[in-house]
Amino acid sequence: MRWGVGVRFEDNPKTYYFDTRGLPLQMGEKCVVETVLGLELGEVVRKPFPVETGDEFKPVIRKAEEIDLVQWQINKERERDAFLVARSMVTEKELPMKLLRAHYTLDRGKLIFYFVAEERIDFRQLVKDLASIFRTRIEMRQIGVRDEARMFGGCGMCGRELCCSTFLFDFDPISIKMAKEQNLVLNSAKISGMCGRLMCCLSFEYYLYQKLLYKLPRKESKILTPFGLAKVVEVNVFKDSISLRLEDGREIEINEEEYDRYFL
Repeated sequence: MRWGVGVRFEDNPKTYYFDTRGLPLQMGEKCVVETVLGLELGEVVRKPFPVETGDEFKPVIRKAEEIDLVQWQINKERERDAFLVARSMVTEKELPMKLLRAHYTLDRGKLIFYFVAEERIDFRQLVKDLASIFRTRIEMRQIGVRDEARMFGGCGMCGRELCCSTFLFDFDPISIKMAKEQNLVLNSAKISGMCGRLMCCLSFEYYLYQKLLYKLPRKESKILTPFGLAKVVEVNVFKDSISLRLEDGREIEINEEEYDRYFL
């Protein structure tokens, strides 16, 4: 029987799965794995589990040895130097890009530079110059501003660590409609995260709001009540209240139970 294991990498909350190849791995242990980038050092965050036939996982190469941990630490130091050199070259060449981070694979077979930019960049000469300096394969990876926030972390206006850098695995599409249906103030400063995009947490309760609002009348719609025709002025899910304006100008407030009982 084949066994898989969950592994997580530095500065990335997502768990990736690998074939143990029979190695007795335990939670919290470091291991060397083969990724799409090359050899990387990761930490076991899910104990081995049976792998179903057909699941194809890249292999765990070995348990991390002392030499791997030393190499990883040396790489961290060299990454800082590589970043400074590359940033200086970007400034010198006046490239419209913001360099974020440099990363060596464990075996230093590849040096990856992450950056953000508002437009397409021709960095072919930059890659050639960097390759001549560092004598390894160079890869430039453009990421979005949400990925940038995940990479550097921080605290949101709620006072907690950013969701993207702690537990969010993927970025779901966020729309202004989500804020509207939750009766939030449509002020960009209040509903935008550190990345400048709409906050990821707008989606956390959105589908519950949709479910609750589905059972209630829409704002601006008209319903027939025992007091005559009335217009729905406001629907407040938190207060469980529906504000109505009657044809004679009077305003009344009912709850969902009263709406179900008398006005459906």
